[in-house]
Amino acid sequence: MIRIRNLTHIYPGSRKVAPHVAVSDLSLDVREGEFAILSGPNGSGKSTLFRILCGLARPSTGQVSIAGFDLLTEPARVRGVLGVVFQSPAVDKQLTVAENLAIQADLYDIPAADYLARRDLALAWTDLGGRLDNRVETLSGGLARQVELAKVLMTNPRVLLLDEPTTGLDPVSRRNFLEALQRLHHERGLTILMTSHVFSEAEDVDRVAIMREGKLMAYDTPQALRAMIGTEMVVIQSREAASLAGRLESELGLTVSVVGDEVRLAETENGDSLPLLEKILHRYRPDIRSISIKQPGLDDVFVRVTGGAASGQE
Repeated sequence: MIRIRNLTHIYPGSRKVAPHVAVSDLSLDVREGEFAILSGPNGSGKSTLFRILCGLARPSTGQVSIAGFDLLTEPARVRGVLGVVFQSPAVDKQLTVAENLAIQADLYDIPAADYLARRDLALAWTDLGGRLDNRVETLSGGLARQVELAKVLMTNPRVLLLDEPTTGLDPVSRRNFLEALQRLHHERGLTILMTSHVFSEAEDVDRVAIMREGKLMAYDTPQALRAMIGTEMVVIQSREAASLAGRLESELGLTVSVVGDEVRLAETENGDSLPLLEKILHRYRPDIRSISIKQPGLDDVFVRVTGGAASGQE
């Protein structure tokens, strides 16, 4: 449903600034009906990729098709199947919920005879039924986000692009929004591509893409990505994490990563971490604040793939 081939985008430089390659020879497919999440550290190129997919930026080279339509040569056809929820609010807070939805209907030439049916269907999954006459500025962050998504759904899109839609929401509102999104995904068969830094949001999706420095570093199911790390891992908290990591590498030949005050060690294939834990405790106990065994999460995959801290972990 979303097909990207050899996509490159270069921001031109100037006399003082060199050209910047934001996306580099990236190819990616999101199949029809899939829910995919796109993640990556700041500067990874995901925002540029999102802008290209929305039609807000033209790539330097490469091809993009959405629902079989070429994004560059058939932009109107693409807009006809695409719904976009931006990170910044795209509703008028001074207007009521109903007024925002009515404006959306006018912008997309939804016939008056179809308006109420489209509106009611778009609102069916929300908690906005009794709040149509409320101004958006009086709603909670979670409800305001529901207005955004309901507005997009009125156009009956086949593909949804969402740019960190849960930013700024409290945990309950975030959970409710994501549960509603999953219901819409299953009930309507929507194809969804969403950017996110919160790895708990990626646990139940179909596939996760991780970018770094404009390149696609990994793209697979959450289960397959976690399997890259192993079945278990040892996590050590230390006041001198970098120093301890260096000693573990040089003295025990271990492969480690450092995240803040944590040293993380991927375990062997048989998943038996106890002998390793006992050896580390015996040799380095004074340097260890705590040590534990855990199953790898997507944040651990992110650290392994990008070589940096997982800024989106909760």
